[in-house]
Amino acid sequence: MRILFAALTNLFLALFALLGWPGRLLRARSRPKWVRLRLVGGLPYRPRARRRLLPRTRGSEGDVGSVEELRRALDTLAKDVRVRGVLLHLEDIEISPAKRSAIASHLAAFRATGKRVVAYVVRAGNAEVELLCAADEVVVSPAGRLELMGFSAEATALAEGLQRLGVRAHFVRRGAYKTAPELFTHADISDIQRKTVEGLLDERYQDLVQVLAHGRRLTLDEARSRIDRGPYSARRAKTAGLVDTLCSEADLPEHLAGPDAKPGKQGEPPRARVGSLKEHRAALPLPQVRWRPFRPRPVVAVVPLSGAIVHGEGGGGMGLGPKLAGSEPLVRALRRMEHNPRVAGVVLFVDSPGGSALASELVLEATRRLAKKKPVVAYVDRVAASGGYMAAMGARELWSAPDAVVGSIGVFAGKFEASELLSRLGIRRAVITRGENAGLFSTSRAFTDSERSALELEVEETYQAFLSIVAEGRKRSVEEIHARAEGRVYSGRGALDAGLVDRLGGFEDACKRTLALAGVPVAPYDVAWARVTGRQAALQRLLQSAARAQVYALDWPLWRFSHLGPPEPHD
Repeated sequence: MRILFAALTNLFLALFALLGWPGRLLRARSRPKWVRLRLVGGLPYRPRARRRLLPRTRGSEGDVGSVEELRRALDTLAKDVRVRGVLLHLEDIEISPAKRSAIASHLAAFRATGKRVVAYVVRAGNAEVELLCAADEVVVSPAGRLELMGFSAEATALAEGLQRLGVRAHFVRRGAYKTAPELFTHADISDIQRKTVEGLLDERYQDLVQVLAHGRRLTLDEARSRIDRGPYSARRAKTAGLVDTLCSEADLPEHLAGPDAKPGKQGEPPRARVGSLKEHRAALPLPQVRWRPFRPRPVVAVVPLSGAIVHGEGGGGMGLGPKLAGSEPLVRALRRMEHNPRVAGVVLFVDSPGGSALASELVLEATRRLAKKKPVVAYVDRVAASGGYMAAMGARELWSAPDAVVGSIGVFAGKFEASELLSRLGIRRAVITRGENAGLFSTSRAFTDSERSALELEVEETYQAFLSIVAEGRKRSVEEIHARAEGRVYSGRGALDAGLVDRLGGFEDACKRTLALAGVPVAPYDVAWARVTGRQAALQRLLQSAARAQVYALDWPLWRFSHLGPPEPHD
């Protein structure tokens, strides 16, 4: 039945292409020699399914919707002898270092075919600069800026400020490197906190130096000097050799025409034919047809674990807080993968700083159950810390981007005491209990000795369980994991050296490895993103739990007023 349906579909596609062939022949000679590709904001690795009847949310014409779409477009353009190159517009890029590396590799493969890449930007930060270095020529608007300054991170200590308000933080932690509660308990930044942040910044900075040196043909010392002298106006950037040409967007066709081009009509300056990707596709003599395969392609399902992990449905924070990854929709998505016959394997896409211990263990259990039936590879694009790292232990293999933040195996719990604040406001509270530790989470007083002992016992028990989970997942002893734990944070490279991840690589590498574990030929394959959405937002429940300090966060607190623990460096 499938073969018949595929044959009929392909016949229809062939007839449709044949009917449009005369028009394409007429447009073929006007095919653009330069194709404009506009990268805006954050690009997913693969396009995600959208609901029917909803319009596309892509920006202006010429936009590229995903990293995979960019790769396919470059492959097509590389085979067109009439195309000289691509004009790459970069606007407010907000993507991870791993995605930037993937895009740079696609551009390098395109340039290796003899085509040119000309990058254009009005305002460039570190993210744009790293992609500019992958181009043959960098063009900047005369009014533009190059905000090349390196990386910075801000760590905050609120203890003294809270005390002035009449609020005191009482936290118990397991691990000297579990620095998250220091935000509330310390009057200054600890040495451990500072060293952790500096270590992550050092790696990101060295990557930027190497990319800049290679892309702009500088020595490492020259690249460091250029960074230290930033930011740059467009003219200063050209003088420093960071850009090649100053040109407005309207004059780009003239610039791309080159000095040997023939002048236009009536002595006008020559202008290169620049068009969008859509215009290029419409002018191809033979249309790009995605034929219906007679055999279904293998499907790699991607289950995203993004945001702070909470028990329940989770949600998007309603614009008032952090993105929340609810345990219930995650578990439902993982269970659906078990029974979907088209899914050959699953990639657990982890981008989470941690969260509730209970919720993390529920996701871990569902991941383990799925891994018994189908291969599961966990991939870390930005961060898999604490509870996020725990959930990844259910996968058969754990892959990480080199610059991702990994680890933070540790636990903390506690509460805020507001008795002094209440007294200043003229509010009187009496804690009346039946049970030795019934007032454990009361905000009206500090812990009693019995309550603190009970909390320390629970934190220690949770930490030992965490060690056992990681030891089992990494096939090491508890003692070996403990030596790498106590809240220590690693980059992807450091985590590989410490034995906390299996391999470094990109998202597509993780997908191919998943198919290899399933015993399925790697190419071609499809990627399907699982829909992981809660039935209702959980922000109100989260804030209520945070106020009572009844959420045992495994990593950075869910109250993200500032960067907590080891923050990801600012671009």
